[in-house]
Amino acid sequence: MKTLLLILAIAAQLDAASMKAGFARFNITPKFPIYLSGYAARTKPSEGVLQPIWAKALAIQDTKGAKTVIVTTDLIGLSRAVTDQVSARALKDLGLDRARLVFNASHTHSGPMVGGNLQALFDLTPKDEKAIADYTRILTEDLYQVVSAAVSDLSPAVLSVGHGTADFGFNRRTNKATKEHIADPKGPTDHDVPVIRVTTPDGKLRGVLFGYACHNTTLGGDLYQVNGDYAGFAQSEFETSHPGATAMFMILCGADQNPNPRGTVDHAMQYGKQLSDAVSKVIDGKMDPVSGPVQAAYKVTELAFKAHDRALFENDLKDKLRAKVRRAEMMLKLYDERRPIRGTPYPVQALRFGKTLTMVTLGGEVVIDYDLRIKKEFPGEHIIVAGYSNDVMCYIPSLRVLKEGGYEADSSMIYYGQPGPFDEKVEDTVMDGVYGVMKRVGRKPVK
Repeated sequence: MKTLLLILAIAAQLDAASMKAGFARFNITPKFPIYLSGYAARTKPSEGVLQPIWAKALAIQDTKGAKTVIVTTDLIGLSRAVTDQVSARALKDLGLDRARLVFNASHTHSGPMVGGNLQALFDLTPKDEKAIADYTRILTEDLYQVVSAAVSDLSPAVLSVGHGTADFGFNRRTNKATKEHIADPKGPTDHDVPVIRVTTPDGKLRGVLFGYACHNTTLGGDLYQVNGDYAGFAQSEFETSHPGATAMFMILCGADQNPNPRGTVDHAMQYGKQLSDAVSKVIDGKMDPVSGPVQAAYKVTELAFKAHDRALFENDLKDKLRAKVRRAEMMLKLYDERRPIRGTPYPVQALRFGKTLTMVTLGGEVVIDYDLRIKKEFPGEHIIVAGYSNDVMCYIPSLRVLKEGGYEADSSMIYYGQPGPFDEKVEDTVMDGVYGVMKRVGRKPVK
């Protein structure tokens, strides 16, 4: 038995060593003033740059030649209109199947507005709208180019996976913000920092992909300078301490999690360093080899909204909250066109690397309950559960959060231009999608 296990371990290491990887990055910092997204209280476009923002890509080719690309961006979110356009071109020009292409947005609230995301956030002038449209067009091209460049960079590589921790994320629904770290936090959270390390066959570090489940909102709406918030500082800190390596951040299911305390650039830099140090500690320790083949599955399901009628939005036209009026105008226009919104497409994806690591990516702002549930139901392998992937159309509450109500369940839908809360099948529908893609990559749930 020991001999068999040793043989299997050696085989996994040899398989891992025969994989290929490639990195690429594009500076996606806007070159003109543009509204920063995420905070409705902002009243003007951006004023300069605190820190450049990036689109980065990690391309992986397994032992069977199948290519997979993971793209991370220092942005509030990407719409499916953008990611579908890039994916279609990647399929046509690079032969890259949609299931093998991941787009993740760090959800910084100090990045530019992107077309199709948070549509009811501001009253915009034609000049502001043009800036957003121009930026989105440039971004769409850059996203394709970063995918293509990463594929062109493929060379022999060794991949490994491990986990660290960071403790600055707290459940914001059950803990009030304070000026100090909360001594006894309440509510579900996950301080896991999963890390994928990529080296050359002789051990030289090429880059890392790491994640954390916490809103990327250390900085507030009073800041008008472009930056990547704590996630941006974490990447730059790691790259400074590891010259020549590429650091990529993937936000996990942090929709109901906030950094605490928060509000200053010093806080963002502090959390960035904490994350960078956690990643450094992981890659300097024992990690498990990641091998192929890489199996992939992608599915777009449909999440249904709670029933609504025209009268609801006619009444909202009188509301004092401008965003609510904007949302009402959007909804009534759709009623006039006899196509009111009853549901939203929802992307679910799974990538499985050999029998060591599975990555699940979910669209929207996903609350921590999904992270914890998926980890519990799919034990036995390393698992990374990311939200904010492939399309960020609104918050995705669990049934628990939906029934509790509040911002993540209801009022956030105003700013996203969605008609209202989901119906009570939302968690079941999301999980059915997860079960479907996990089955296709060979994973069975343990309930």
